[in-house]
Amino acid sequence: MSKLDKRRALLLLNPKARRGQELIAPVVERLEGGRLSVTVETFEALPEIARDIVRLRHTADLVVVCGGDGSVSSAAMAVMESGLPMGIIPMGTANDLARTLNIPMDLLQAADVIARSQTRLIDVGTVNGHAFFNVASIGLSTELAQSLDPALKKRFGRLGYALAAMKVLTRAARFHARITEKGAAIEAETYQIAVGNGRHYGGGNVVEETAEIDDGHLDLYSLEMTNLWKLALMLRSFRSGTHGAWREVRTARCVEFDIETEKPMPVNTDGEIVTSTPAHFKVHPKAISVFAPPILSIPGRTEMFRRAIGADLALSGDYPGAGAAH
Repeated sequence: MSKLDKRRALLLLNPKARRGQELIAPVVERLEGGRLSVTVETFEALPEIARDIVRLRHTADLVVVCGGDGSVSSAAMAVMESGLPMGIIPMGTANDLARTLNIPMDLLQAADVIARSQTRLIDVGTVNGHAFFNVASIGLSTELAQSLDPALKKRFGRLGYALAAMKVLTRAARFHARITEKGAAIEAETYQIAVGNGRHYGGGNVVEETAEIDDGHLDLYSLEMTNLWKLALMLRSFRSGTHGAWREVRTARCVEFDIETEKPMPVNTDGEIVTSTPAHFKVHPKAISVFAPPILSIPGRTEMFRRAIGADLALSGDYPGAGAAH
């Protein structure tokens, strides 16, 4: 087969991702076995991803991002502009977008998904013009992202999140926020506000039990308890997305939200601090085509969640709003 017969894949590799040091050669070989001609570009910092896509988009038929959720989200705006389909090789710590799309964690199996060429149109969320796929949040998760040692995260993975989360929880304080949707504003005293675009976040937590990444809206929740340690009792409900049943958790669903705080507060999108309040959140329906397996049936997805909850709860250390690694 000649090179001209193959689709051209621009593969962006983050060597700093938790699994970024794994050999990329077998992945490239698997992709090339699927009628792809692969060009590998490495990046050291997330802003390089968008620049590489803009610079090389005319030499590619698809983009493949090797990294975690932060890397994939950093590619989103450039991928939207290019109109190219995107593949994901999950090399991060949480890989929540891959979870949402049922992309295998095994790198070669993830490459097979791309080679099979089946795509799915998904929504993209933005906050002040910065893209996110999973969740954007203000409060606890931004404090965690700022306090998490990258070396600890890379060495211990999700256990590293647990250690950092314990430190954050001991010094957390509520903040005052104004949340506006459809022109109506409410005032809240909260530990965290999270706005979800996808389904999974924080290593397998669920934004809302009916949330999907192609449903055309955003799901918001606000943690308004007086005793933060009550979160320990809520963990299982966050894993299933039923946390809205707790009276201390405010929930809302809309296509746009505005959040204001008394002082500017950082906003965490998919594990990266990208902007600050005041924050305007918006959903862009079916904005990007991604390579993904067929959508699971409801019984199949229920069984997948049951296994994930059983495997993760024992030692995950996840708490609502924990971000993802890049």
